[in-house]
Amino acid sequence: MTNLHSGAAATGTGFRSRPRAALPALCATQITSWGIVYYAFPVLLSRLTADTGWSADAATGAFSVALLVSGVAGILVGRILDRRGPRAVMTGGSVIGVLALLVIAAAPSLPVFFLGWMLAGIAMAATFYPPAFAALTRWWGPDRIRALTIVTLAGGLASTVFAPLTAVLAEHLSWRQTYVVLAVILAAITIPAHALALRAPWPAAPPEPPATDRTPTPRSRPFLLLASAFTLSSFAMYAAVIGLIPLLTERGASASTAAWALGLGGAGQTLGRTLYASLSARTSVTTRTATLIALGAATSAALALIPGPMPLLVVLAVLAGIVRGNLTLLQATAVTDRWGTTHYGRLSGLLGAPAHIAAALAPWAGVALAGPLGGYAHLFAALAALSLISTILAAVCPVKVQTGRNWG
Repeated sequence: MTNLHSGAAATGTGFRSRPRAALPALCATQITSWGIVYYAFPVLLSRLTADTGWSADAATGAFSVALLVSGVAGILVGRILDRRGPRAVMTGGSVIGVLALLVIAAAPSLPVFFLGWMLAGIAMAATFYPPAFAALTRWWGPDRIRALTIVTLAGGLASTVFAPLTAVLAEHLSWRQTYVVLAVILAAITIPAHALALRAPWPAAPPEPPATDRTPTPRSRPFLLLASAFTLSSFAMYAAVIGLIPLLTERGASASTAAWALGLGGAGQTLGRTLYASLSARTSVTTRTATLIALGAATSAALALIPGPMPLLVVLAVLAGIVRGNLTLLQATAVTDRWGTTHYGRLSGLLGAPAHIAAALAPWAGVALAGPLGGYAHLFAALAALSLISTILAAVCPVKVQTGRNWG
């Protein structure tokens, strides 16, 4: 594969243009943004529904809408990032996130609650991994995998930090008051961090290679195949995450044991992210993509077919987490590995939008399919088959692509 991004000239960045505070700041803001805007919700859900009388399905539906809005808004966010950089986007996203939490906390009715989560979806698109990845990709250039790994390792701590903190707050405050306190924390950490640490000049995008065909990148065969592969893989992955606890309880695990298995899978996800740089250095982009998605299919198939003993199922859950950790970084580097960094924000937004939508729908679709399929073991078998189709799409996706100006 032709190296489209070797050296500072090719990436539009140099060592002197890297803002020193950006990496630690983004680590802190990813932990805080994910922990408050995303992971606090499942902790507060039961208290929220008990207080308001809204059904769990309705409240969770609002959260799902936020994820859908995030996927769609990510396309526009990517365009702005390419032109103006991350400071205004991520600072504005933090402000919107604080406003969203305050609307959610004060919501007198379900429609207002939905409105708050729609605002939260915009905040997710502007503050979660994709804009942070765009910033690090442009600023860190050839060293981006190291920077991306550090940020995702930090982000993996979000639930570890904020799920217990949210639970402690909820023991002493109402769910509405808890969200207000979390909004204050979000404002205190993320707004100044994004505004002050991301002030460095936004490096010019690298020059585009000469166009070799007239097909715009987002409509090209490689792009569509890769988007399809990631969409199917994301659906299977997130449906498996939500389905793990009921699968294990079907096989006799206690609720506590099943929760521990899910938590250890999260630890495996963090471990997986530490392995990606080594994997990237030793494999081609096609081999890496197809292999990781195939490993996701293999872990789902193993969980579907192996009835026990329980320690073995926990080990499989950890292995599935390791694969998920690698897949996060695989998607973060997918555009640069194939099309360079010139239009990273926009192409990443377009590539990730259907995958984000699939991830938002997967938990509910998985629960809905488990009954008709005959249980969660059969659901996991179906998810393994879906991942296998994704593997095939990734394996036949061409890599040596030069788009020139045909990206729009």
